Order: sequence, then C-alpha cells, then structure tokens
Amino acid sequence: MFGTSKAYSGFAVDDLGRAEGFYRDTLGLRTTRSQQMGQNLMTVHLAGDRDVFVYEKPDFTPATYTILYFPVPDVEAAVDQLAERGITLERYAMFEHDDKGLVRDPAGPTIGWFRDPAGNILAVLQE
Repeated sequence: MFGTSKAYSGFAVDDLGRAEGFYRDTLGLRTTRSQQMGQNLMTVHLAGDRDVFVYEKPDFTPATYTILYFPVPDVEAAVDQLAERGITLERYAMFEHDDKGLVRDPAGPTIGWFRDPAGNILAVLQE
C-alpha cells in the first residue's frame, strides 16, 4: 500500500525563526516557509530531493535521539567548519571521543553529534 509513497520525515522545534537561521545560514541548507492549517511551517531541502518538514510546537521538548544524519566525504573538515560557526560536538559517556569530539569506532563510521538551536540531536559522519 505504501511501497510507492514518497514518504518524508518531520520534527518539531521551539522557535521556527531560529531553526530556519540555523539550517539555512549555519548548515547551508535551502529552506522554504509556508503556512498550512494556520501554522507557520518550514521545509528543509536535503540533497537527493529529500525534504524534511519542520514545525513549531508550543509544548516542545527536544528529541533525545538523533533526528537527522549528514553523511559527508570528509567528516574532519565538516567538524572544523561547524566549529568555525560556533558549533561544538556533544560527548557521550558511552563512547570514546577524540580531541575534535568524533567517535572513531572500527566497527562503525566516524561520527559526531551536535544540536540545533532547539536542542534536537543531529549527526555528521564519514561516508
């Protein structure tokens, strides 16, 4: 029934304006705004025609899990660019992190986590 549906994902934020500035200006993604059902909404346009729907939620609580992964060809360069824009990587007790905050597990990708202005968790990882 849904095998041919072009499904998409969405997540909430506490301030759509701050989120738009972060995803557009800090991460360099294309965003568009719209209004539906009397609510301001934002679409974040990802590579490969994968759009993510973002909405403001009055009783918002940040996600406690990774909501969006960004595979990149050079994770160290990406982390350096994030740092230049004031973004620091999260550190989790269950992992060993290098000086940049990356986790380098031989059984998995080199990965680092960071937060958007709403506190949602995002990840950057080596392709």
